Amino acid sequence: MLAEAKGSGGTLHRIWMTVANRSYTMLRGMRIDIHWDGATVPAVSAPLGDFFGHGIGRMSVFQNALFSCPEARSCNCCIPMPFRSGMKVTLTNETPEDQSMVFYDVAYTLGDTHGPDMCYLHAHWRRENPTQFGRDYEFLPRVEGRGRYLGVNVGVVADMRTYYDSWWGEGECKFYIDGDAEVPTLCGTGTEDYIGTGWGMGAYAHQFQGCTIADRKNMEYAFYRFHAPDPVYFSRDIRVTMQQIGCWGPDNIGQLRDSGRPLTSVPDGGPVDLAKAAAAKGYGLFERRDDWSSCCYFYLDRPESSLPPLPSVALRTSGLTQRGEPERREDA
Repeated sequence: MLAEAKGSGGTLHRIWMTVANRSYTMLRGMRIDIHWDGATVPAVSAPLGDFFGHGIGRMSVFQNALFSCPEARSCNCCIPMPFRSGMKVTLTNETPEDQSMVFYDVAYTLGDTHGPDMCYLHAHWRRENPTQFGRDYEFLPRVEGRGRYLGVNVGVVADMRTYYDSWWGEGECKFYIDGDAEVPTLCGTGTEDYIGTGWGMGAYAHQFQGCTIADRKNMEYAFYRFHAPDPVYFSRDIRVTMQQIGCWGPDNIGQLRDSGRPLTSVPDGGPVDLAKAAAAKGYGLFERRDDWSSCCYFYLDRPESSLPPLPSVALRTSGLTQRGEPERREDA
């Protein structure tokens, strides 16, 4: 138990935490849960690292409007989290590894009066490894209710065995709001465009958008986008997705051709003539399957949702590797 309050309205303002064992297994295997107003189902349920902006089990130095990590050794969150009658914040180690030390600070106020339009913070983590051809990855499966989509932290480990070093991020981010079916209310362009950059993705950290990991050698990326200056509201329901589309070009089409693996063209859905594409020395789009994970944040007018529970540790950690030696501190 990290914090608990009963019988009063209030607001959770800040969570700071650091742990001794910061391996990828621990960052993905420890879970943080937050319950509002005595609800039996947590509104926030996510791996420790991903909730605080550390994607794919790797810590990095960054600062944005909602999260920060000054020296790649800590977790900070300052999202306002109001509640009406109580809250509970817990941390659970679901791994076989020992976590020898946990230090934390949870700052909240009591006695706050919230109006009828108040909404509760929710956080939902999911992973697909790999994603599926022709099916958009869901940052947020359909949720009913009234609220506001706040943003998302994303991790991508691109499939280098199949696609070599070809770019994976040509998909469009789509927001299906208040009854949208085939056509979304909001639709973007490429993945890097969604987080405010362009022509690929390098490391940077801005207030509302950034890329904390841009490991070109291993094709591993972690990035975030928060809709603070450009709020996304919904009155009945919302669903948020990202297309799974990549790009071939002159630098890698030869490798793709020689591999003998077929590619499906976008948008016509037919096979890519790799020999013709290589001779043309141009660019084209194709469907991909990669390892995507995400933790999205949204406000909802109720303390529980119908979203599925956090998956098992095995699903959360499978396929990840330790990049460098994780720091451990065993002395006080």
